[in-house]
Amino acid sequence: MEFCGLFAGNGGIPAIPLLHKELWLMIKEKVREAINAQINAELYSSYLYLSMSAYCESINLRGFANWMKVQAQEELVHAAKFFAYVNTRGGRVLLREIAGPPTEWKSPLDAFKHVLEHEIKVTGLINDLVKLAVNENDPATQTFLQWFVNEQVEEEESANDAIQKLKLAGETGPGLFMIDRELATRVFVMPPAGGAGAAAPNAPAP
Repeated sequence: MEFCGLFAGNGGIPAIPLLHKELWLMIKEKVREAINAQINAELYSSYLYLSMSAYCESINLRGFANWMKVQAQEELVHAAKFFAYVNTRGGRVLLREIAGPPTEWKSPLDAFKHVLEHEIKVTGLINDLVKLAVNENDPATQTFLQWFVNEQVEEEESANDAIQKLKLAGETGPGLFMIDRELATRVFVMPPAGGAGAAAPNAPAP
């Protein structure tokens, strides 16, 4: 997957004809600032999952590492969708410094617990964006955000499923390696315009 390709074009958002762009009601400043902050949060999420992937590689769990790497790719897609939306609405994207993520976890279970905690935090950020769009009377942004609302339900479910499997199978022995093989089947699929990344069939949902 090419990084630049994610941010090229408009990410499936309908383009504004140049002739009429001066008539376009630009995105409201509060909404633009909040989405800029969300772009940073999504990029940090990708950075976090890449760090988790590196951790899993270091303990020879390449299936776990693969799952985290795919997760990191999907977070880049999320950032690209927000990036395209701000530009399409006539706003300016201003990128911020990305904080460094943790680099060590106690165990694979500890890492997945962190995934769930992080996704719950992101859900809160998305919900705050929805509330802001409602308060700012911005129905276009409300509609745009609905995909992310639904996505976060899947994100939390996916992380929790992995946690429950690890608790049942244990963190050593055959059970752990069975889960590792399962997670190795997850494949990132670049979405069609307007869509979202998806895991290949039989792989854990994103």
